[in-house]
Amino acid sequence: MELGHTFGFMPAASLWRREVVRFYRNLSRVIGVIASPLLFWIVIGAGFGNSFRNPVTGSGQNYLDFFFPGALMMIVLFTSIFAMMSLIEDRNEGFLLSVLVAPVHRSVIVLGKVLGGTTLATMQGVIFLVLAPLLGVHIGLPQLVLVVLDIFLVSFSLTALGFIIAWPMDSTSGFHAIINLFLIPLWLLSGSLFPVNSASPWMGALMRLNPLTYGTEALRGLLFPATASPEFPLGRCLAVLLVFTVILFTLAFCVANRRSTRPAA
Repeated sequence: MELGHTFGFMPAASLWRREVVRFYRNLSRVIGVIASPLLFWIVIGAGFGNSFRNPVTGSGQNYLDFFFPGALMMIVLFTSIFAMMSLIEDRNEGFLLSVLVAPVHRSVIVLGKVLGGTTLATMQGVIFLVLAPLLGVHIGLPQLVLVVLDIFLVSFSLTALGFIIAWPMDSTSGFHAIINLFLIPLWLLSGSLFPVNSASPWMGALMRLNPLTYGTEALRGLLFPATASPEFPLGRCLAVLLVFTVILFTLAFCVANRRSTRPAA
């Protein structure tokens, strides 16, 4: 009993399971998360067609190929951050208050909620990978493990970011307004739509400071090794993502453990 109180494995697992079941029971959310980036990828990719030329290798590349990692990152981004909207719903419904008065540390809430959102985003990203063979991409098991690791780190860090923003809020409309300040710029400056090397100097600098860029470039290098940028080797990309994940998860712990936080509306 003392062990469960100290580490909170079962409460964290319960919160994790609740997040996953809650998401997949809402079919419209599942369809929206997958369909929007898919349509975006097809329309934008078909529009540019074969006109894209990679400035790193100098070789021509179909834009559908180049944009595929960016569309996958869009799915991960949307799922990760908007999964934490359930935190606001839990507060307004009184569920969060009942969890806060339970004999478990608040860190358990962070772990369970963030792991739940991370699982959802990782699963959605892996599902989108089913389309990769249509682009002629066939990856082996070691490559697949690295792809899933990259998606997992991005999902974990972004879910933690969503938790940090959602924790003090009691309005979903306010959450949407704030999150859009992070969501669109974070994705646009991630190398999803255009390569880092083709951007203007000031924009290129911002893209190199954006941790999501390293997730996108790592994914692109794993799926399309021939067009990988030498500026973003896999080891460096994963290291940056790991540091980013640890920082945001630590901040999420700090935010949840602030005693001044209002637990209920």
